[in-house]
Amino acid sequence: MSDILDELQWRGSVALTTDESALRQTLASGPITAYCGFDPTAPSLHFGNLVQLVVLRRLQRAGHKVICLVGGSTGLVGDPRPTAERVLKTKEEAAANVERIKDLVRPFLDFDGSDPDAAYPAILVDNLDWTAPMSALDFLRDIGKHFRVNQMIRKEAVARRLESQEGISYTEFSYQLLQALDFLELYRAHGCTLQTGGSDQWGNLTAGVDLIHKVEGVSVHALATPLLTDSSGAKFGKSEGNAVWLSADMTSPYAFYQYFLNVEDASVVTLLKVFSDLDAAQIEELERGVVAEPFRRAAQRRLAADITTLVHGAAATAAVQAASEAIFGKGDLGALDAATWRDAAAELPRGEVAVGATVVDALVATGLVESRNAARRVLAEGGVSVNNVKVSDPETVLEEAAFLHGYAALLRRGRKAQAAAVRTE
Repeated sequence: MSDILDELQWRGSVALTTDESALRQTLASGPITAYCGFDPTAPSLHFGNLVQLVVLRRLQRAGHKVICLVGGSTGLVGDPRPTAERVLKTKEEAAANVERIKDLVRPFLDFDGSDPDAAYPAILVDNLDWTAPMSALDFLRDIGKHFRVNQMIRKEAVARRLESQEGISYTEFSYQLLQALDFLELYRAHGCTLQTGGSDQWGNLTAGVDLIHKVEGVSVHALATPLLTDSSGAKFGKSEGNAVWLSADMTSPYAFYQYFLNVEDASVVTLLKVFSDLDAAQIEELERGVVAEPFRRAAQRRLAADITTLVHGAAATAAVQAASEAIFGKGDLGALDAATWRDAAAELPRGEVAVGATVVDALVATGLVESRNAARRVLAEGGVSVNNVKVSDPETVLEEAAFLHGYAALLRRGRKAQAAAVRTE
């Protein structure tokens, strides 16, 4: 698609814009500079942030200049949540998170000019660089005077907090001023005229647009992506209350891959459009497969492979695919490296047994059966395997070699029930 806005809309990555026709004309008239900010509220970005990274990536590859901002200052304040006050990070915690996030975003964008699909290298900035030197009086006089409290309290998160008994602190109330200041600074320093973010950030995005218009007398733009939810309306990227993180030490590549491999049919095409580089014809073919042969899960496999490669690289994807095949198919468990096997075993129901325990002990410990009698029964029926090798003798002992990489053995009851028996020291 020649028009990047058309592509973003087709891919379902546009929920709101300040002025669509003006933004379209601006994008078509030549390279513009766009930015998105990421606060260091945790040591990693999560799945929701990936939407913004992919939008920046598409803008860069469409010939535009992009800026990735890590919020060293805004992370110290915290964007107001609708429910409760954030626990403030210490300066040391925020600084450590900033460095981790800087390292995390580098693979997604071309910062050194090595990508032939990117016309301009991306820029990485920290808003603490221009916020920290500013005095409180200068901030109030130069920035605060352009904001009206009656407008600020209409922002959804602020309004909900004001209605609660807890209320909202002046610290969090001031957050939108800080984000608006970022847009103004990037406009002045880099000619940035577009800010992107999630639709839940719309109030903060437009605050920057309004500030630049008041201070500089020019019109700039904001683009918000929709909140991705499943068919029940639940936010994607949440797994039993835990975020799906982009850092491998917080969500392993195996767990990351499995999350997208298990996406429901009703959502997989939406996610393919947002995150993959597949064109319309390729996605339509996968969509037909979802309808005609849903049991093959071809669309989910492609989504899981593409998004894991984007986040963790091709080598990690190949390793977790091999692990998935070995655990749920007929692959070679022994060929898995130790780290991948530990990550995979961590995602299975587990139980601890000592070296020398019987397979009956292991079946009970892992919860694959309710009792020792039930274990003997399923063994007699031929429905049990250890490390993908069928076992029928209830006296079979798990020797040290059965615990792959000295860690765990894979138990299977039937075709669908798997568990890892972790050895005790």
